[in-house]
This record gives sequence, structure tokens and C-alpha cells, in this order.
Amino acid sequence: MKQILQSFKTGEMWLAEVPAPLCKGKGAVVQTAASFVSAGTERMLAEFAKKGIVGKALQMPDQVKKVIRKMKTEGIFATLEKVQAKLDQPIPLGYSSAGVVVEAGRDCGLNVGDRVACGGAGFANHAEFNYVPRNLLVKIPDGVSFEDASCATVGSIALQGVRQCEVNLGETVAVIGLGLLGQLAVQMLRASGCRVIGFDPNKSRCELAMSMCGGESGGVRGAPALPGLRCVSENLVGEAMAFSGGFGVDAVLITAATHSDEPVTVAAEICRKKGRVVATGLVGMNLPRDQYYKKEVDFRLSCSYGPGRYDPVYEEQGVDYPFGYVRWTEQRNMAAFLQLVAEGKVTPGKLVTHRFKFDDALDAYQVLLGIKKEPYLGIVLEYGDGSGLDRIDKIDRIKRRVDFSVQSKNPDNPVNPVRKETIGVSFVGAGNFAKAVLLPTIRSINRKSNNQTILRGVSTATGMSATDTAKKYGFAFAATDQSEVLKDESTNLVFVTTRHDMHAAQIKAALDAGKYVFSEKPLCINEEQLSKLVNPVNPVNPVLNKVMIGFNRRFSPHAKLLKEYFAKRTLPLVMHYRVNAGSIPKDIWLQDPEVGGGRMVGEGCHFIDFMSYVCGAPVEKVQAMCIKTANGAETPEDSISVNLQFADGSVGTLEYVALGDTTLPKEWCEIHGEGSTATMDNFCKTVCSGKLGKRKLKGKQQKGFAEELAATIIAVKNGAAMPIPFEEILNVTKTTFAILKAVKSGQSEEV
Repeated sequence: MKQILQSFKTGEMWLAEVPAPLCKGKGAVVQTAASFVSAGTERMLAEFAKKGIVGKALQMPDQVKKVIRKMKTEGIFATLEKVQAKLDQPIPLGYSSAGVVVEAGRDCGLNVGDRVACGGAGFANHAEFNYVPRNLLVKIPDGVSFEDASCATVGSIALQGVRQCEVNLGETVAVIGLGLLGQLAVQMLRASGCRVIGFDPNKSRCELAMSMCGGESGGVRGAPALPGLRCVSENLVGEAMAFSGGFGVDAVLITAATHSDEPVTVAAEICRKKGRVVATGLVGMNLPRDQYYKKEVDFRLSCSYGPGRYDPVYEEQGVDYPFGYVRWTEQRNMAAFLQLVAEGKVTPGKLVTHRFKFDDALDAYQVLLGIKKEPYLGIVLEYGDGSGLDRIDKIDRIKRRVDFSVQSKNPDNPVNPVRKETIGVSFVGAGNFAKAVLLPTIRSINRKSNNQTILRGVSTATGMSATDTAKKYGFAFAATDQSEVLKDESTNLVFVTTRHDMHAAQIKAALDAGKYVFSEKPLCINEEQLSKLVNPVNPVNPVLNKVMIGFNRRFSPHAKLLKEYFAKRTLPLVMHYRVNAGSIPKDIWLQDPEVGGGRMVGEGCHFIDFMSYVCGAPVEKVQAMCIKTANGAETPEDSISVNLQFADGSVGTLEYVALGDTTLPKEWCEIHGEGSTATMDNFCKTVCSGKLGKRKLKGKQQKGFAEELAATIIAVKNGAAMPIPFEEILNVTKTTFAILKAVKSGQSEEV
């Protein structure tokens, strides 16, 4: 299928050929009939992407600070490589569309053939097919065209702004900015029984607002106006005071897009005492305190489409808010907007100034960015024959794989076929870590060892990501269906780099397909998943020796030095590992026990494996305690102290802290034994001293990624077991589960 993409690094746009998305249970795949180009959001995003690195940095000072801190701990070049990987990826354009359901998930409540409006950045893209979660889908009422329905998400932004104004019948409202959102808001306010005064310096937009509501022209002084509606292009303060009988308007809705503070300043002037000012557009917000203070004006922001926006539980997982407590969610706002269209109270079609065939979509952005000097307001992209009516492609025609007959100009991957002396590598998932660390490391290994691997296929949830990764690194094909990777006969090794809840099933699928598997940690996130991988009665299974988990730290030169240093000891070790992990928001997927498994399962396993490797013994017993907040709520995986008892008698303490100084290096390990002590500082410096002698290793940070991947590739090439024995991976996994049990029970837990 085709999709519009833009480079976040250069601002370049193109119409890409990408695999169509898979359908998930809580959503549907929709064939697009029309999509609406947002004159505000999309123009702002496109202009930002076209800025240079300095321009982007000036607009994102908080991100710059994070980069500087990372440079101090991980080094300049390693950090810049990660930043480059983040910037050098495309972004999908579009967030408001309409079309026909061609594949429905079992829990989405829709049927194939249903006409639907689609919303959401990253979902309702400018693309021939989109997967959209159920809370961002709304059935289109009879009589409403695809073109009008494609405006539903944009319309819901205007509607949410109107709701935030909390208007009552007969109140007077000013709308500052009569662009697309302002025009829609004026119609909605009129439909709500409000008296409206609109303002825009562009007289033609004032005239349009009047004509949209059935009048003639209010943009020119002296022209006839509708009762209760006035639109002006100058002297807003005087006109608004006269329009409101000298009291000031009850509410002001700002839909203008400007960095100037003038709209919020003027809004306070024209607002009555105890009135309301709502900003829904991108506008300067240095509020004049005196005006707002003396009038006790209530200033509010309107959040996009409404409640549910930016909440992954609502948008991605399909968990709705209770109707009785959250009457107007973003989905219900979309439905309400479409009902207003069906009743003829809002007419978005009259705002459309440009229509483009989807194949000519890039011309739309020439207009949007002012490259083509044409006045515009609403821009619609038309798909197929433009009607979309009854045009439903058979599901078996949707291609979820794109092959590249000629590899990209990647000197490390010159040909598609796998030679006898190389192994075929494919990826399931290609997130930031895969692109910033794993793939560059594989490229580096190939350069040093005469191309031991060849990149075959990459499968991701979105065709955009799969295609971009495939082209940049020289994969033979891109797909959204992982079965394309698993059935590829030339693939020997599959990398699983998806979210944690998917690891177990994807590892099993790869093993069943006869592949070797390298999965980023963890192996799985709960006992139920583990039982499907490992038979609890008979855990010994030779096939599992083909599984490798990304415990890279044990492959670091620092880990090897520590293991060798204490190799001749006669007594157990005492180990202490401190992780200054830093806090992350609770709504990040890693924190969700059903998706990420939590921070101890998802990341704590690294440090358990490190200590187990150094002492050469598995964990037998654990104790764990976490901090408690003032109200007694526990945070077991953000700030936790864990005691570990190893089979050889060694003990270890893991302190995983989210409350520390963020400028402090992340990791510190201290080991005592045989009259000697060793310290490891963030994989940059290790110092050993005492009866066992003196050893020292110092330099740039080395976390063992290259050594880990090189060992994995050699094992696959030789048909041998993976570098980490599976029983050790299993022990670490069970240890993380035991830690969570110990936190809850307050008792020691056997592993």
C-alpha cells in the first residue's frame, strides 16, 4: 500500500510503498476513502521537521538537557549515534480520515463493510489502509459523505474547545481566529444557541463564517449580518464590547495559531468579569496578570480531541471511560460532530478549498507550506476513484510484505541471497534499541569479519517502520506479519525486539519454525508465559539451547575481568550492585505489568545475571523490600532493595533506585572476597586490589554489546548452543518473579 511519510531529520516528504498493517483484536483495518489534511498541526509538524538540528534544539530545551546528561555517562559518540537514530526515522502524517472496514478484530464491535470515521495520530494516517483501535473509530451516519466524515477528528478538536467554554443558551462568545477550527466552532456555537462574534484579520474568512451560517457578509463594516452573529477583521475590543452591551463576552475561544501573546491579552480585555478564556490553538501564553486577576477570568486549555487523548490505555488498549463519569470522550466527540453534520448544523464540505488524488498528495503540502501561493482552508485527499462507496478490496489482496529486488546502497549487505558461509538474520520488531544499538553493532561485526551475516527480513507493527528500517540497513524485505520472517528459508537467526509481553510467544514461534532466537530481555513477564515455553515437569529441552537473551553486561570486558580476578577464590563473595535507574512515568508501557512486566522483570534481570555470572552460581533464595509512600502505596520496582543468596554461598545486594540524582552515573558494582575488593564504575572503570593482586581497566563505556552479538553469530554459524546456557536464563527469569513475590509476602522466597 501507499502512505505519506516525512523525514523528522530533513523534512523531506514522500509517498512510500509499505506493507499493510495487521488487524488486532481491539480494532479494525480500514481502507481509506478520504483523509483530511490539518492546516494547523500538520503544517507545524512539517515546518518543525524542516528545521536544522540547532532549530530543533532551540524548540526542545528539555530534550537537549537529557542528551547532555547522557553524553556525560555514555560518551559523546555513543549518545550522538542514538540521537541520530532517533532523528533519522520517518514520521507518518495525518490523523483524520474515513473509509470502509475491511478486517474487524473480534472485540472491536464493527463488521466488514461498515463505513467509519477514524481518528488519532499514528493511526488515521494518510495511507491506503490503516489499523485503528476501537475507541478511535466511529460509524458514519447515513447521508454523511466520506469527505465530510474525514473531518471528524479535526471537528472534534473544535467541539472540545467549545465544551471547555461551558457555554449556556443565550451567552455571548468571541472566537479569535477564523481558520478551519474557528469556522467549525462558530457553527457549533450558533447551533448551541449562543450569540457569536468572530475575529480574523483576513476579511474573506469573516465573510466565509457569515455565509456558512446563512448570512451574507459581516467582514466589511455596514454589510448585512445575521442576528446574533458578527464577524470583524479589525477593532475587536470595541466591537466585542458593543456586541455584549458593554459587559464583555461570557467566553472567548482562541483558535488562532501564532506565537504572539496578543490573542490571550485581547481575550482578557473583551471578557466579562468571571468570564472564561479557552485556548485550543497554538498560541503564546504569557498572560497579562493584572487583567486576568482583576476580572477573575478563568483561563483554560483544550486538550485536542477530548478526554482519552494521550492515554494509551484508552487509545491503544480500547478501555473506555465510564459514560456516566466522562460524558464526552474523544470518540464520543467524534460521534457528536458527525451527528451535527448529519443534521446539517455543521457543514465541513463548504470549508474544503482543495481536493487532491492520493497519488498527487505531495502537491497538497506544496499548498500547505506556502510553496504554491494559493489561499487554502480545508484540504482533502481522495483515494481510489474518489467516491469510496462500496469499494472494498478483498482481504487477500492486502499485501503485508514488500520485497526489495535491489538492496539499498549498504556496502555491508551487498546481495540478498545467503551464502553458505553466512547466516541469514531477520528482525521481529525494530524499535529505538534495535536501530541505535543492535543493527549498527551487527554492521560493525560484518565489517570486521567479512560479512558473517546477511539481513533478510524485518517485521514491525507498522509498515512505515519496517520499510524504513529495511531500506536503511539493507534487508531483503519488510513485513507487518511476522510469519513472513518465520517462513523465510534463508533466515537462520531471528531477533525479537518487541514489547516484553510479546517475547514468549514470538520466541516459541521462532523455535517452532526451526530458527535460532536472540530476544532482548526479558524471556517472558510472568509464570503463565514461562509455562508455555518451559515444561515445569521436565524443563530440560535441547531446543531451548537455541534461545539467547540479551544479557549483554556479562560479555563486557569489565565483567570478564571481575570473573577472572575472583576465579581462584576459596570463599564466597559479597556483592553489591547499585542502579541509579531514574524515574519514568507510570503510563510508560514498561510500567504496565501486563505489557512491560514492570522494571524489575524488564530491567532488573540484567544485574541479577551479572552477579550470577561473576560468582558462577545460580540464585537460590531472595528477600526484597521496597519503599512506601505516605499513603502506603508500594512501588516495588522503582525503588527496591533485594538480597540474593547464590548456590555457592555468595550473597548479593541489588539496589534499584528511581529517586537518586540523575547526574550520578547509572551503575556501580562493588565485590569483596578473599581479602580483596573490586569496584566497577558504570562499565567505564574497574579497579581490583588486595591479596589477589591489582588489576585495572579504564576507558570508554563498554557494556558488552559487540562481544555478545559476535558470540551469538558464531554459535549459530557453528550450529552450537547459544553463549548463555538456558538454565542460567531460566534461573534469572524465575529470580525476578520470586522478587515480586517477596515484596508482597515480606518473606524469603525460594527460586
